[in-house]
Amino acid sequence: MVALAALVAYAIAFVVVGVVLYRNFVALISAWLGGVTMAVSVWWGVTRRGVRRILAVAVATGSLVLVTWALLSHWTIVGLLVAVGTLAIATGLARTALRAPGPTPGPAAGSDGQALPPPRRPFLLINPRSGGGKAERADLAGAAGRRGIATMVLGPNDDLADMARAAISRGADALGMAGGDGSQAVVAEVAMEHGVPFVCIPAGTRNHFALDLGIDRDDLVGSLAAFEAGWERRIDLGRVNDRTFVNNVSLGVYAMVVRSPDYRDDKLGTVARMLPALLGPDAEPFDLEFDGPTGSPEVADLILISNNVYDLDRIAGFGTRARLDAGVLGIVAVAVRSPADLAELVALQTTGGVSRARGWQQWTTTSSEVRSSRPIVAAVDGEALELASPLRVAVLPSALRVRIAAAHPGRSPAAARPRVSVNSLARLCNLAFGRRVEGVHG
Repeated sequence: MVALAALVAYAIAFVVVGVVLYRNFVALISAWLGGVTMAVSVWWGVTRRGVRRILAVAVATGSLVLVTWALLSHWTIVGLLVAVGTLAIATGLARTALRAPGPTPGPAAGSDGQALPPPRRPFLLINPRSGGGKAERADLAGAAGRRGIATMVLGPNDDLADMARAAISRGADALGMAGGDGSQAVVAEVAMEHGVPFVCIPAGTRNHFALDLGIDRDDLVGSLAAFEAGWERRIDLGRVNDRTFVNNVSLGVYAMVVRSPDYRDDKLGTVARMLPALLGPDAEPFDLEFDGPTGSPEVADLILISNNVYDLDRIAGFGTRARLDAGVLGIVAVAVRSPADLAELVALQTTGGVSRARGWQQWTTTSSEVRSSRPIVAAVDGEALELASPLRVAVLPSALRVRIAAAHPGRSPAAARPRVSVNSLARLCNLAFGRRVEGVHG
């Protein structure tokens, strides 16, 4: 029934789209032209200074007025909202129908996770500064102590890796880290070196690693249950030169912006100040050479090398990874050479199809190299570093044992959400009319 409802909802959505196009064609064309002009003007605004920036902002404002007028005329915006809403409902129903029955969330669903007895001497490191003091507000150290977990709170000058190794030397048979993703990577490396299980406690700001592991990021204290009768599985890690990472290495524009000491406190202001020098007409091209998917040398303005593959519909936030155990690096390279390139990128970003933009390349590999004539600025798990060239990046398959609380999902949102495409319509029809369907994960 759900599959049939999805097909009906898609049919209604396509009818609505057709009516909107027929009744508001001129308004929609005007809105599209205004949007393109606005995107180009924004490009000029962020990559120029002085009078040219002021003129670009004025043109962008005028374009916004045109877009607003076009969408409000003849109730165009209402038709678009109805069409988008109906498509969203149809896609939600399709994902529900295509989601194959399987184990309930909790025991690392969809992985080789297994229930194991609790470690005898668990040890937890806590960064009290991560996440604006999240661990301290939750009294995480006290909660851990009541569960019999030995804890150590980091001081300003403590070396995290040394503290983790010292805990191992004193007999710790499981290591946990309460902090951001950069700290998670440091302790995970020590756990990997000694073959002990690792527990990720989401006490950072964004906790992307915890999200992809299937840990409930809002259940900070509850994540300590992983030290008890939790589920354990093996995942991959990444290595860039001599440094381990859990999420990704970003090079180019993003890495240069993150490197600024002002970025943490003033993100938008820092971007506005730095982009003219990074992407403006007088900007020096990025000296980053890598081997593209065909093996030929190429350059780009932004390179993202990730531990496993991100489900990227949009650039913002980097998306999530359906798997952390596929044994591959995911690579995305983006080149923006003109205002037209940016306009296309912005338009596809808003519709969730950014991977179709000109200058966008995405592929997988097990190792990669990035070369430069000077040291390379890199954001490694969000931390700005300067690394020696060449950067040699590799995946470390099944390198880390991780434990996850049994009450937590145990898998990434991307793994639990089937992708819906044109090819899915045939499977929806089969489901709707009772035919046998193989591999309905989508």
